[in-house]
Amino acid sequence: MFDDPGCSEKAAPVRVGDKWTGMVLRCLEGGPRRFTELRVPLHWVTPKVLTETLRSMERNGFVSRTVHEENPPRVEYELTALGRSLLDPLDFACDWARSHVPEIVAARAAYETD
Repeated sequence: MFDDPGCSEKAAPVRVGDKWTGMVLRCLEGGPRRFTELRVPLHWVTPKVLTETLRSMERNGFVSRTVHEENPPRVEYELTALGRSLLDPLDFACDWARSHVPEIVAARAAYETD
């Protein structure tokens, strides 16, 4: 099972529990955005962490980074086709989480009292 090269960590770049990738995907699903435009809905994410998340997403092929030769320079981030292909699974995961909130809350409460 864990020796399967087709199912290695390297072949599965989306980590379960990655804190910000899903939110950045949502922010970019409407089209390209500048870093400062991403900071508005993600105001609680530090610039350093947002930069690291965007770099990771770019490295994995989910986001493209375009530098426009202007003064001052303008950089935009946009979902690639691969990044867009994550939106449906993200919707499914969000729907699943919404429908199981009571069970999750109960499990956490039970865990905390043990």
